[in-house]
Amino acid sequence: MSSSSAVNTRTLTIAGVGAVVTGVVAYAFYFDYKRRNDAEFRKALKRESKKQARAAKEEAEAGAAEQRQSIRDAVDRVNDEGFPKEDPEEVENYFMQEVARGEQLSQDGSNQLDAALCFYKALKVYPNPGELVTIYDKTVPKPILDILAEMIAYDKSIPIGKSAGVPKPEPIDE
Repeated sequence: MSSSSAVNTRTLTIAGVGAVVTGVVAYAFYFDYKRRNDAEFRKALKRESKKQARAAKEEAEAGAAEQRQSIRDAVDRVNDEGFPKEDPEEVENYFMQEVARGEQLSQDGSNQLDAALCFYKALKVYPNPGELVTIYDKTVPKPILDILAEMIAYDKSIPIGKSAGVPKPEPIDE
């Protein structure tokens, strides 16, 4: 009796799975038929697709605006705290500490904003920021570098550009 019970259970399971698969395939054929032959159905699909795309775009823009604001808040907070400027040894230690923390956080990948903030702090005390940005460009992961670029763009006090750190040529006396 137990062997026929196992066969019955197995047969019922196979029949159930077969019915589900048949239902899914039948729905796929029905959906394809409606999509091909019903103009109103196509329009409804297109409207729904546009609606979802618009919602996704708005959500992405809101997320970007929120991230931009959190970057600005972080830069303002760090600038309010201040940076060491008097003792060259203290400045050097601060720089090395922040670069090391930034590298550690960028390897973890857990908090990209904090990693970029560490690199930003190091940049603020470095005597030639343009040179350091070139080094960051080669060593810092792109997502963190993008956040750092927004920080630099927000903080106008960092002299970055073609003329930053490049000494002016002396006039030639004849």
